[in-house]
Amino acid sequence: MNVKSFSSLVRSGFFILIGALGLSLSCKTKNKIPTTQPNILFILIDDLGKEWVSTYGADDVQTPNVDKLAATGISFTNAYSMPQCTPSRVALLTGQYPWRNGWINHYDVPRWGHGAQFDPKMYTTFARIMKSAGYVTCAAGKWQINDFRIQPDIMIQHGFDEYCMWTGGEGGNVEISNKRYWNPYIHTKEGSKTYKGKFGDDIFTDFIINFMKKHKDKPMMIYYPMCLTHGPFTTTPLEPDVEGKVEKHKAMVRYADFLLGKLIKSLDSLGIRDHTIVFWTTDNGTTPSMIGHRNGWAVRGGKTYLTENGINAPFIVNCPGIVPGGKITDALVDFPDMLPTFAELGNAKIPEKDTIDGMSFAPLILGKKDDSPRKWIMAMGSHPSSIRNGRVVNYFSFRDRVIRDKKYKAYIDTTKVIYALYDLKSDLGERNNLINSDNPEVKNALEKFKEVLQKLPGKDADPKYTKLKKSFYDIPVNSLNKMSKKGSQAPNKSPDPYYIKD
Repeated sequence: MNVKSFSSLVRSGFFILIGALGLSLSCKTKNKIPTTQPNILFILIDDLGKEWVSTYGADDVQTPNVDKLAATGISFTNAYSMPQCTPSRVALLTGQYPWRNGWINHYDVPRWGHGAQFDPKMYTTFARIMKSAGYVTCAAGKWQINDFRIQPDIMIQHGFDEYCMWTGGEGGNVEISNKRYWNPYIHTKEGSKTYKGKFGDDIFTDFIINFMKKHKDKPMMIYYPMCLTHGPFTTTPLEPDVEGKVEKHKAMVRYADFLLGKLIKSLDSLGIRDHTIVFWTTDNGTTPSMIGHRNGWAVRGGKTYLTENGINAPFIVNCPGIVPGGKITDALVDFPDMLPTFAELGNAKIPEKDTIDGMSFAPLILGKKDDSPRKWIMAMGSHPSSIRNGRVVNYFSFRDRVIRDKKYKAYIDTTKVIYALYDLKSDLGERNNLINSDNPEVKNALEKFKEVLQKLPGKDADPKYTKLKKSFYDIPVNSLNKMSKKGSQAPNKSPDPYYIKD
């Protein structure tokens, strides 16, 4: 982050914090929510790296509402997502790494079919866990891991009391269902339909605001996986005449920022800002076709790659009066950590039968500790799955992955061998492989990562589900397997330097 810009943000953030604290004090008498069960609003942006967030040093666009959230909350510098949509989202929902939950490859369930599903009988979600503790739950935005035509009430089975979801492109219905922005195709309890003349993320945001109005006197768990800023690149309600791919992308980033501001204003107006913990992050890096600038460096989008531009996500947590303000932390966190963190914040119990890989960092969020319990974090997965014997399976039996601590990062190939090691403190673009270094510190780091690796199973799980009997459309097996094969080469490194000094 630019020191100058951060200093100005901290100064402005101080006054924002004072105002927010003043509001919270005035609302104390109205607060019926137990202090041990704060509301949680988790906002997940689609396909956006740090090079497009100004509080993280973006040079090409301004995100003032995200910047304010950072200035009055905690900004993380070492938060890992997975490199693509499906592995990130399932890890987030389940608290498990992809090697355990099986959803390692990307898979569009409604588009590709074959009876696959994110099965509520096989997986526990954070929504069900929070619901069991008395939370009312809501989801709005992108889902894409169940087919609502076959399972119209599946969101309820996953633990969401209310929902308003883009279906994902539905095979056999692509012309209509592909639309997520203008004239979006959206599924609610009333069914799926096109909302003519509307903008998708406006509908999702208004749905969440209405949910908060109805349930403001109860503890709420709200999951908002935005469609923004994923392609196709489009105009927005604030910039209806913008042209060109890059300018449309910037407009989409700005609109995602605008909607964050709208949500924060609603929390203020409802008098629940002081007990609503807001999480703001992204599911993976920007599409590789897009190059942004960060602190004077040109950064290629890293979606599907295990380089830092693909998985080191912008990650901010904010709640004036509960979460410390104006703090930047290098604490290690990754997506499986979200479920146990939500559970600890909400005094919810995780079922004993569920194996959770994540570690709660709630004490850090609450200002009780200065670090997370993690000594390392992990990321893995991307590219389409294969179909074998009528089921979705992973292309590799052991998928390539990365493990890192606060300084060093190890790349592991599909034979379970560490073949590259980088010092992220001194080697921003991951160019100087230290795997054969004689430096004692480097050797110690390598041994630590080997110990972690040895504890992992030699074979990854495949997706677990009861195959659906009904199907509206099945992509030809050969077509999907060809896509899997095309992306089968381990996407460890971007094809060219991804962090370049201008």
